[in-house]
Amino acid sequence: MNLTPNIQWFPGHMAKTRRLMTSSLPLVDAVAEVTDARVPKSSRNPEMDRLVGKKPRIVLLNKCDGADETITSQWIDYYKRNGVSALATDCRSGKNVNRFLPLLREELKDETEKWKARGMTGRPIRIMIVGIPNVGKSSFINRLCGGKRAKVEDRPGVTRGKQWVSLDKDVELLDMPGVLWPKFEDKTVGERLAFTGAIKDDIMDMEALACRLIDTLREIYPQRVCERYGIDIDDSDESYDILQKIARKRGFLVSGGEVNTERAAIILLDEFRDGKLGRITLERP
Repeated sequence: MNLTPNIQWFPGHMAKTRRLMTSSLPLVDAVAEVTDARVPKSSRNPEMDRLVGKKPRIVLLNKCDGADETITSQWIDYYKRNGVSALATDCRSGKNVNRFLPLLREELKDETEKWKARGMTGRPIRIMIVGIPNVGKSSFINRLCGGKRAKVEDRPGVTRGKQWVSLDKDVELLDMPGVLWPKFEDKTVGERLAFTGAIKDDIMDMEALACRLIDTLREIYPQRVCERYGIDIDDSDESYDILQKIARKRGFLVSGGEVNTERAAIILLDEFRDGKLGRITLERP
């Protein structure tokens, strides 16, 4: 039984996305990239570095309330060492969202000083917000706007699918559609995005996915599954054996006394996504 699903997602969209981003970048002063703090690497579009180039950037490690705080700090340090500003945020709780605009202004301080020297007073900072679907980009924007998304007047070069939003008297935000890429070169990227719910469950083999999650957690958080479900795990247990133990412990039985591993798989994935297995980050810098 092959427990590693080969997950591919949104094939064929990258050319359109590349054109949209490339045409929009000259309109903005900086780019904010929203990622999922639980899978900081897998939730980044690998094309982003090349597309953004030397444009100033802020990486947002969103959903940080569900991530391992120590590892989130390591990621922020990692970005800092590589000359990129980073901020851990959580849109459900609002954590650190209020730190975004001060960080943006600090990032562009030299640029705004040049504008003033040229007499360009009142020139707003313009920032593009990007991110793959389901990392919380829309929630972040709505938090920033306080729920009021005021559309700025139409401008040359702004096509349908993009929207200007006034955040403050001196900041305008370009809200972009979700940035996608067509093929995962590394199958674990697709897996991790599926673990966090970024890929629709209805295209997944949920039992196989749950078994892969069990394997992953055994490597980096070996006690979490035992603690959550009150089961003992032997070194000889395969991931499917552990899934059966979870089903038995929760009383998920079907006719004839067989355990319902499909139901156990769904519960395991839901509880991982809801943070009931604790704060977990699947990728280290």
